[in-house]
Amino acid sequence: MSFKNFPMVPRVLYGHGSSQQIEEIVEPLRKNGYPVIYFADHCFKGKSLVQNIPAKKNDKIVFIDTTEEPKTSDVDKIRDDLKSEFGKVSGIIGYGGGSVLDITKAVSLMMTNEGSSADYQGWDLIQNEGVYHAGIPTLSGTGAEVSRTCVLTGPERKLGLNSDFTPFNQVILDPSLTLDAPKEQAFFTGMDCYIHCIESLNGTYLNAFSKSYGEKALELCKKIYLEKSEWDEESHEDLMMASWHGGMSIAYSQVGIAHALSYGLSYVLGIKHGVGNCIAFDKIEEYYPEGVRDFKKMVEKFEVEIPKNICVNLSDDEMNKMVEVALELHPLWENALGKNWREKINEKTIRELYERM
Repeated sequence: MSFKNFPMVPRVLYGHGSSQQIEEIVEPLRKNGYPVIYFADHCFKGKSLVQNIPAKKNDKIVFIDTTEEPKTSDVDKIRDDLKSEFGKVSGIIGYGGGSVLDITKAVSLMMTNEGSSADYQGWDLIQNEGVYHAGIPTLSGTGAEVSRTCVLTGPERKLGLNSDFTPFNQVILDPSLTLDAPKEQAFFTGMDCYIHCIESLNGTYLNAFSKSYGEKALELCKKIYLEKSEWDEESHEDLMMASWHGGMSIAYSQVGIAHALSYGLSYVLGIKHGVGNCIAFDKIEEYYPEGVRDFKKMVEKFEVEIPKNICVNLSDDEMNKMVEVALELHPLWENALGKNWREKINEKTIRELYERM
């Protein structure tokens, strides 16, 4: 029998204000003389977060446009620009939500691996360790801070760079950085965590390791979104921990049907991952009955609008591509439905699911 031997994030710093220690963390990296590169969500331009980034003379701050989901072409261009300007870099530090964290991981890998990032979409295709990379989440829920993948939309598919070299060398969990996140955006990223916990805990890949993390993450999500009467500072702390535990859960198991369908929605329609998960999860109660029922209560309580009828006017070609992208994610379907999943899911059944949305 062969067991998964996955790496985890080796260093984690937690606490309100802990992100202010980034300078002492990155200083040793500069011994070789190459710059430290800071990625920040473009929404932070002119904000105090960027003003507090300890960029020195030859360092650089790169603003990442998160209007759309991360693309392999984005990663390749950033990599090429950095190599052209600096040759080598000492490390890359990412401030942002899942999109910025995934781009940080991907560019780190592509600084040391030849070709396009699209060549490495899949499992264990990365050959060389990336440059030092650290993640500082400013939104909680995606689990990108702890996962061994960075999800990218490529020319043919939406799929992660899943490898042992992907996890961050350092993560800083500072709940104070999430306090100003827009309520609706925070809800959708929080639902990403909730949904992948439901998929992990109801999956055939479930084991004691993933179960222990998944149950804690789910407990925190229910506390935040069902039990509490208000969204407060403690909610931000709890969601940051739920995101971490949820990411750890799927590191040793897998997500499921909503995520597979969301990948198709994102590839064809450009729908953000968290929103796509909610659109899909809302329509698959037969697969996750209790989870979807609680989800609907959360949506009602937080007065969030889930987009509807988004697939009504799709062409056959668009629908077929969406189905193809979703169906390609074999581990997700197997986790959800077992080794004989192909007997239960095919192009027709996936199309019917999309037609509900």
